[in-house]
Amino acid sequence: MSIITESIDVEVPIRVAYDQWTQFESFPQFMKGVEEIRQIDDTHTHWTIDVSGHLREFDATITEQHPDQRVAWKSDSGPTHAGVITFHRLSDTTTRVTAQMDIDPDGFVENVADALGVLDRRVKDDMKRFKIFVEDKDTLTTGWRGDIDRPTT
Repeated sequence: MSIITESIDVEVPIRVAYDQWTQFESFPQFMKGVEEIRQIDDTHTHWTIDVSGHLREFDATITEQHPDQRVAWKSDSGPTHAGVITFHRLSDTTTRVTAQMDIDPDGFVENVADALGVLDRRVKDDMKRFKIFVEDKDTLTTGWRGDIDRPTT
């Protein structure tokens, strides 16, 4: 199991950063290897990703979500992973976005990629692309701003 943590400061208000991040369907525009994400309902997503030329699909559940604070998830199928994205107000116009993920690589290719630090670099590069994506947006999107409390079990 690998733990990856990466932070980046974006020059947008916390609400803008959070709202854009919760537009899961836009992830392919800044996450390398993500082909498509479909939001099934308030707590479930279906992902299609490209892993070294092989398409893989999996489902994930949003386990906790609090506007302008955090979004946490866990995989329901496919490679075992879970994570949380947190949003920290640095000023009225600057937000720190932090990703923390626990990933259990599945299969030879993913284990080699993990051992070589490819997964760490991928997350770092995705965060840099998110910064460019959110700061260059001409129009602001509005995300779903409901709360999902962490399961008690």
